[in-house]
Amino acid sequence: MTTVMQWAGAFALLCFALALIMATVRLLRGPTPQDQVLALDTMYVTGILIILVLGIEFGTAVYFDIAVLIALFGFIGAAALAKFLLRGEVIEP
Repeated sequence: MTTVMQWAGAFALLCFALALIMATVRLLRGPTPQDQVLALDTMYVTGILIILVLGIEFGTAVYFDIAVLIALFGFIGAAALAKFLLRGEVIEP
C-alpha cells in the first residue's frame, strides 16, 4: 500500500473516532429520547465506517462481512427503537 493510502487511512480513522466520541456525548447528554436514538444510529454507522477502513488497510475481506452484519443489526435495532418511541411497544398484539 502506498504512503498516501496509509496517511489517508489514518486520517479517516482519526475523523471517525472523533465522530464516535461526539455521538457518544450526544447519547449520554441528549435532551430527548429521539436525540439519543439518532446518536446511537450515528454510532453504528461510524462503527461500520471504521471497520471498513480497517478492512482496506489490512487487506482482508472478513472486515467487510462483519460490516454487513453490523449494518443489518443496526437497521433492525433503529427500526425497533423508532417504533417503540412512536407507539410505546415493539410487537403489537
